[in-house]
Amino acid sequence: MTDETTGVPREQGIQWYDSEAGPLVRPYAMTGGRTKPGPTGIRFDLIALVTLSASASGADDDRALGPEHRALIELCRPETQSVAELAAGADLPVGVVRVLLGDLLERGHATVSRPVPPAQLPDERILREVIEGLRAL
Repeated sequence: MTDETTGVPREQGIQWYDSEAGPLVRPYAMTGGRTKPGPTGIRFDLIALVTLSASASGADDDRALGPEHRALIELCRPETQSVAELAAGADLPVGVVRVLLGDLLERGHATVSRPVPPAQLPDERILREVIEGLRAL
């Protein structure tokens, strides 16, 4: 095979990798053109925590999972990771990671715990009063 622009012979498969840009696979190709995580419409916050479920050990035999899915599973094996950490560790856009996590969630390979909304957290003033009350005992 030769490069059409330069006429220089190129190796088979080299056209899918650019030494400066990395792999030339577009994000929509990794997600099959999907932009939302699954039919449930789950939205993953950047700080949502992803943990592998017990069925994740069977993920190696799941032929529907691609290499990106498997990379996310491997990143979660040692410890729970946030969506942002997974995106950084897998070197993938956050939108792609959200779609892939939706697939893993649907197949039962992962669980997601969402952070507590700030409105539901106790007021700092109340916590300080509790601490002062405990110290007074």
